[in-house]
Amino acid sequence: MDIGQVKGMGKELKKFLGNFADCFGRYTTRENLKIYIEGQLSDLPRKSIEPIALAADMEPRTLQHFLSKAPWDEIRLRDHMQEMVAEEHAHPQAIGIIDDSGNPKKGQKTAAVQRQWCGNTGKIDNCVVGVHLGYVVKDFQCLLDSELYLPRAWAEDPERRKEAGIPDEAEYRKKTTIALGQVARALDHGIRVAAWNFDEWYGRDGEFLDGLEGLQQKYLGEIPANFTGWLSLPSAGRDASEVQNLLSYSRNFQQQEWQRFRIKDGEKGPQVWEVKAATFYRKPDQIPHTLIVARDVVSSQKVKYFLSDMVPGEAGVTLDWLLWVAFSRWPIERCFELGKRDLGMDHFEVRTWTAIHRHWYISQLSQLFCARLRRCWGETKRPGTLYLTVEQIREAASTWVAIRMLPYSARQILYQRVAKKISYYQRRNLQARKSHTKTTLRRLRKLGIKVSRLKSCVPSE
Repeated sequence: MDIGQVKGMGKELKKFLGNFADCFGRYTTRENLKIYIEGQLSDLPRKSIEPIALAADMEPRTLQHFLSKAPWDEIRLRDHMQEMVAEEHAHPQAIGIIDDSGNPKKGQKTAAVQRQWCGNTGKIDNCVVGVHLGYVVKDFQCLLDSELYLPRAWAEDPERRKEAGIPDEAEYRKKTTIALGQVARALDHGIRVAAWNFDEWYGRDGEFLDGLEGLQQKYLGEIPANFTGWLSLPSAGRDASEVQNLLSYSRNFQQQEWQRFRIKDGEKGPQVWEVKAATFYRKPDQIPHTLIVARDVVSSQKVKYFLSDMVPGEAGVTLDWLLWVAFSRWPIERCFELGKRDLGMDHFEVRTWTAIHRHWYISQLSQLFCARLRRCWGETKRPGTLYLTVEQIREAASTWVAIRMLPYSARQILYQRVAKKISYYQRRNLQARKSHTKTTLRRLRKLGIKVSRLKSCVPSE
């Protein structure tokens, strides 16, 4: 990253936000959006309403009103983001990811809060849960949609609904049903993916899988070990078997040798898994699917089961490509990590239904701004260096936010300082990656695995 790019952050942000001007009827609300996003891009330790407002020398209640009651169209904002991604980042190998994430909360007043599983804390906790849609193509990743899960107890309590501003049309729906609605909405706005990916919590729900197939969407997601089905078209009265038992006892799997694949090259080097696959029927009268069993070569006790409505050999589908999709859930975890750690996605201190969704959509907008710049500027990398990370783009933006009002000479010094700092971290990240890769390769060689001889699952350009 050079000084010119850091200095140009303000112009880039202004141009970016101009794409969403029609979502706001007044100049003041457009300015409040800019202030809120600048606060999320800043180095504030907590990026909720009060610290963002005080840093901008404004009354906190102004931003509170902006999120809760000001007349602007957050749905149009969300839809514009999806249309922008569909237009600028379409790719035949794009992958959609479905996941949910919990945000711990105190008290009982925040819309949809209750004691439930919270992935953020790793336990049953008092929290709200959002269902999210992610989009990944090569090294570009972003969130497309977020929706609050409304528990049944809230849906059936008129007094709490009124207090939290929950609209009449919002009703109790399973998370899988919410996800299907998000997928349909994204399709309406031009989003197209080669396949949808999800974890075993979604994969266990047959109605969810039926819903994706009803939308004519391809998918490959993780399923639990007790998921049931058949390896051949079942005859009348033949019971379905759990996939873990099929792996252990079926002739199809017993006669197969484990195949080793180089799934991908991560920050710590190549990831190698052993794989078996077979045709699978999850319903007696259904078209064939593919069941994939993957075992970590480093820890053979670590076994994953995947199901896809695609079959190798048809429409250009290969087993190595299916494995690439199967292990592509990590980008949405990176989106959650960046959103919560760097952009304050989980720092909201609002209670109403509308305010929470507005905060999430603005957080997605901040992340999309960083992801677009990283993709654009990353294309100019020099040989032997790493691409810029989204975190480094956010750091450069925070420097621009912090020093824009300083005298010219002082700004130049600080611009140069942050550009050098980011370049330093790029070099350090490169060296760390090389070191981790050597360690991983050494561990694999001890297991008798020569990575260079394995089939790679990484799609060609």
